[in-house]
Amino acid sequence: MHTLICGSMAFDTIMVFQDQFKKHILPEQIHILNVAFLVPEMRREFGGCAGNIAYNLALLGGNPLIMATVGVDFSTYAERLDKLGLSQSHIRPVSDSYTGQAFITTDLDDNQITAFHPGAMSFSERNHIGDAKDVSLGIVSPDGREGMLQHAREFHEAGIPWVFDPGQGMPMFSGTELLHFVEQADYVTVNDYEAQLLQDKTGKKIEELAQSVRAFIITQGAQGSTIYTGNREIHIPCAKPTQVLDPTGCGDAYRAGLLHGIQKNWDWETTGRLASLLGSLKIASSGGQNHTPERAEIAAQFLQNFGFAVSL
Repeated sequence: MHTLICGSMAFDTIMVFQDQFKKHILPEQIHILNVAFLVPEMRREFGGCAGNIAYNLALLGGNPLIMATVGVDFSTYAERLDKLGLSQSHIRPVSDSYTGQAFITTDLDDNQITAFHPGAMSFSERNHIGDAKDVSLGIVSPDGREGMLQHAREFHEAGIPWVFDPGQGMPMFSGTELLHFVEQADYVTVNDYEAQLLQDKTGKKIEELAQSVRAFIITQGAQGSTIYTGNREIHIPCAKPTQVLDPTGCGDAYRAGLLHGIQKNWDWETTGRLASLLGSLKIASSGGQNHTPERAEIAAQFLQNFGFAVSL
């Protein structure tokens, strides 16, 4: 059975600012913000939430199926997917559009400023959940607004368990719409900033939102993550990375670990730790899809970090 991953496919242009943003952004002058950051280091990577999640899930031996819309410049990404053995059967080309483009500037504290051009993502509603077969789990990650609304509804109507992962797409939706997403979803995953924004927009506390789903997961960077499930609040420690190089795509790697654990029907303590480990393995390399651990290595790292073994 497949895990259907709805979300963006994008090229990431990643730049490193060799200083701290906070030294150059004056809070008292934020209303007339006009800054420029010298970025002598720049690279172009394959990314997008759907692409990154699928890549990491494949590393674990999962069966990801990407559902996305892409532009006329997608050929190099398509060649990469072929080499990785990832199906393109539900990746729909859109003429007269570019593939999504992210322009990410990271400072020395791993803070990020991102500009994103959605391009073909804006037509993601052209894809339908019912077109994909043998799907037992899904995720709705940042994508075109109408596509996210439609895919959430179609997962719910089809009775397929799914994860709501609003990410940077959250500002597109009203509090009422976000609340409806949560009510339709089986799982929700956000970072700590997004969790606060979700509370502000819906007017509901996390503990209340968590009652609507099987699990509500909040990632907290180096502080680990917290999983609210039933009446329990489970703290998941952060796996120790070999180095902290680039946070781009760490959240997507974490979500791949969640999806794998859910598909395996693992308990949340194990699932959360696998997700944490995937994020840790990713942060030690540049870009969202350049880490290449074998499954045996992932299992060994899991045992080393958490003191018990898993069979991937």
